Amino acid sequence: QVQLVESGGGLVQAGGSLRLSCAASGSIFSINAMGWHRQAPEKQRELVASITSGGTTTYADSVKGRFTISRDNAKNTVYLQMNSLKPEDTAVYYCNAWDRRVIVVVNRTPNYWGQGTQVTVSS
Repeated sequence: QVQLVESGGGLVQAGGSLRLSCAASGSIFSINAMGWHRQAPEKQRELVASITSGGTTTYADSVKGRFTISRDNAKNTVYLQMNSLKPEDTAVYYCNAWDRRVIVVVNRTPNYWGQGTQVTVSS
């Protein structure tokens, strides 16, 4: 099993920045890609960004150019730097991890989820 613990959410004004962190522990050898989903009220859950252990990244079109995902494999930690935040970025953000056998994570339900952290962007 893998445990994911997020931190860094909060309230920020539009145009501001936040950095989310997610530390993984447990059976780290069993995972490869890590990433972030978000869930806003009355909206579909969305894969925001993902990154493999080799550094290959994916981003949702809605965050390209504003969000950056990165990873410190030595610390088993993934980060999401969010800049130029908009009110529509308001959501609960969940850290994810996929089994190492999963090559393409888009449209694949993550194997592991964190508890979620609230991000609220005020206008």
